Amino acid sequence: MAEPSPTGPAVRQARVRAGLTLRGLAAGIGVSVGTMSAIENGKVALTIDRLQEIAEHLGVTPASLLSPQPQPAAPVDPVPAAGDWRHFTDLDLDPALRAAVEVFTDLGYHGATMRLVATAADSSVAGIYHYHRSKQHLLATLMTRTMEDIEWRVVAAEADGDTPAERFALMVEALALCHAVRRDLAFITATEMRSLEEPTRGDIIAARRRLQRRLDDAALGAAADGTFATPDPRSATRVVATMCMALPYWFSPSGPLAPADVAREYADHAGALMRVQPG
Repeated sequence: MAEPSPTGPAVRQARVRAGLTLRGLAAGIGVSVGTMSAIENGKVALTIDRLQEIAEHLGVTPASLLSPQPQPAAPVDPVPAAGDWRHFTDLDLDPALRAAVEVFTDLGYHGATMRLVATAADSSVAGIYHYHRSKQHLLATLMTRTMEDIEWRVVAAEADGDTPAERFALMVEALALCHAVRRDLAFITATEMRSLEEPTRGDIIAARRRLQRRLDDAALGAAADGTFATPDPRSATRVVATMCMALPYWFSPSGPLAPADVAREYADHAGALMRVQPG
């Protein structure tokens, strides 16, 4: 006897809580990634045996997979004025782009197919191609939107500082905050550069260099006025930037720290690396 297909969202929810990728769960229960995606999107009804198998692999009860569980609200900062670089809302991504984020994160760009994206988007392959001419176009759009979001926030954070050291600390906070809040998008942008084609690849590299120059200029200014004592500010800023870019590899929104807490900690770590002088 088949269980109703609305169990799909609950399966996805339990998988995410367990820290498993779509591919990992599919391999664990012996089905294809496409089948697992179809299950999570409610396109494949689950038998009792399959439901039990998934539950055992995820370490939950079968009953918990019959409907999505209520999620506790994540801690958030008070909503500031519109345009504040610390305030985040969901990026305006169409269903195909949102599905591509999920599939690229789970399988990587080269492991993804337009059919898998269509399944995750609850659409047809033709429907995806109507708006996005290729898998490369999906990747280029996601990475461009991500870098645009990061860049304006870092520039706005820099403008809030009165001294080079303050500007540096605020930019690091903004960079870390973006990589925590937009974790999946930042992960794709950090790991799929080799998959990106020109001219978008050159645009993303140029944006990264602009951000690095801003960090360099602030660090050099703080070194010149005696606030930073590091002997090599340029090398130190590259360590800081890399540290922020690696944040999506370990940060989890279900962990004990909110993105804002992590971002402030990263700014403190960056200050220690720069050897901030007392006073």
